[in-house]
Amino acid sequence: MGIRKKSNKNPPVFSHEFVIQNHADIVSCVAMVFLLGLMFEVTSKFAVLFITVQYNANISTNEGSEEVPVNLFHHGFKDLATIFFYMLVAIIMHAIIQEYVLDKINRKQHFSKTKHSKFNESGQLSAFYLFSSAWGASILLSENFLTNPVSLWEEYPHTLMQFQLKFYYICQLGYWLHAIPELYFQKTKKEDISRQLVYILLYLVHIAGAYILNLNRLGLVLLVLHYFVELLFHVSRLIYFSNENRQTGFTVWAVLFVIGRLLTLSLSVLTVGFGLSTAEKQGLDLATGNYNIFFVRITVLAAICLTQAFMMWKFINFQLRRWREHSQAQVSKKKQVPSKSKSKKDKANGVNGVSSHSADSPRARKEKSS
Repeated sequence: MGIRKKSNKNPPVFSHEFVIQNHADIVSCVAMVFLLGLMFEVTSKFAVLFITVQYNANISTNEGSEEVPVNLFHHGFKDLATIFFYMLVAIIMHAIIQEYVLDKINRKQHFSKTKHSKFNESGQLSAFYLFSSAWGASILLSENFLTNPVSLWEEYPHTLMQFQLKFYYICQLGYWLHAIPELYFQKTKKEDISRQLVYILLYLVHIAGAYILNLNRLGLVLLVLHYFVELLFHVSRLIYFSNENRQTGFTVWAVLFVIGRLLTLSLSVLTVGFGLSTAEKQGLDLATGNYNIFFVRITVLAAICLTQAFMMWKFINFQLRRWREHSQAQVSKKKQVPSKSKSKKDKANGVNGVSSHSADSPRARKEKSS
């Protein structure tokens, strides 16, 4: 399965350069092993753990006078195998987007090294945020979470999930796990690794926390809200790279970013602080998946509030840096204007590199009298 183009040089097998150049093909072969395992009865039971969603629970619901079976799912340790497989799929998709979309645009635009890395980052995240926000919004509409906000905390714990909701969380965890080895595959600079690791770990902690603590409904709403705002930022950055005069998207993003932080805090306090605190089922029960105790609630709220404060701090620093750069650009333009609008008298007296007339030179007058 050829995904990445190979360079003319052939590095030694299993060297760092060999793995980086061929990592998509290597990962594709590993994923193919699991798919081939489905073909044989001996290995099918093992391969199913990695490919299909686990922990199916058949529940019967009454619709009128008939009982209709419904397939719901809950989480467990076997999900780690499924997350691993879809982490491999994310690595393959990352390589496909990089090779057949982003690299072609980079060759046409001739970006600098700094813009090249930022363009690749925004290109990859734009595709992911667009897909995830659209998929998450469709789940919200189908489950009526937006039209019925009480469902975010009503009947907690929400241990049973529809297939789409559970698969959504599996794919989210797989994607953000794949971002860790991608730091090595993409040869990320050392000064950028710490920054990217911070937001990767923040995503993993919050998504896994919502999944394990059975706060999957609240987590889905907050993820869709956050992904939509981040999608606007990275699309605006892609547009800015194509034309630096187009910066309207950053202004719209700045407004929505602040609104998004306020909505996130409001929904979190409403659901965790008020909704779960007044719920009927209180106490810690690992068997039923109930984590509705004061310590867990305050920990969840503290984690969300600290993350939002950290994001606002980064946002303010980003805006201040843009304001300083804009101010410096304006000052440099003002300094250039007087140098171009020199008077004719200044030019005649040799100002701005222009030589004076020969009639005004003492040496010239002496030669004339002689």
